[in-house]
Amino acid sequence: MPGESPIEPLAVDRHGNVLVAFSRAAEGAPPEDAPLPLALVALWRGDSVLLVFDRRRQGWELPGGIIETGESPREAASRELLEETGQTADGPLEFAGYAKFLLQPDQRVEYGALFTGNLAHPEPFRDNNEVAAFRWWDPTGPLPEGTASLDLHLARLVMPRGLADGT
Repeated sequence: MPGESPIEPLAVDRHGNVLVAFSRAAEGAPPEDAPLPLALVALWRGDSVLLVFDRRRQGWELPGGIIETGESPREAASRELLEETGQTADGPLEFAGYAKFLLQPDQRVEYGALFTGNLAHPEPFRDNNEVAAFRWWDPTGPLPEGTASLDLHLARLVMPRGLADGT
């Protein structure tokens, strides 16, 4: 509409992909204006979140991936976490919200479901085809080099309350 100011993106990565919005809508009511092909996990250990180094994209990002046919976003998040890192959360993953992305090069809009969880005692990393390494990152600090800034912005949005407000 004329006179409206454009929506300010939450984050933009080095490829021009945009995190447009993050909605804490109900898990059972996904957005219907674009596909929901992706599930991500922000897994916390104290004040740090788990990141994986993706071999294909050559960058640090949250564990997650494509939702397979017949699979719920929650099932995909749990499966991807285990496949990529060998980790399972202490208890069920919690639904955090839906992230809306504008992806390049074709300006494609899609959503990702974001889940959170905690892990007190991580298992050793298991090398696999998708992920070269994993690390724990303090989201109040600087971004690791080669980081998928959209994912890390999402991690910062869902930081545990005490960490987010400095207590």
